[in-house]
Amino acid sequence: MCRNIHTLHNFEPAATDDEVHAAALQFVRKVSGSTRPSKANAEAFDRAVAEIAHITQHLLAELVTNAPPKDREVEAAKARARAEVRYQRVPA
Repeated sequence: MCRNIHTLHNFEPAATDDEVHAAALQFVRKVSGSTRPSKANAEAFDRAVAEIAHITQHLLAELVTNAPPKDREVEAAKARARAEVRYQRVPA
């Protein structure tokens, strides 16, 4: 479930609100153990996602690094290459 949470710090351009929200949603899903809360828990679930996204935005704004910003396309290409090796078919 948490495979969709990606590093958001030190990218150019910076992480979007949608990326931060998606990471918060995945985190809450993992912690709560459900992908879709019941009606009784929906308000708490949604509030947790909003609060975690808000705190994540603050964290990203305050983090500092001396490393040059990463390029999203380069990192995506590296991830595709790792996935290709990981999921390649073994000849029978």
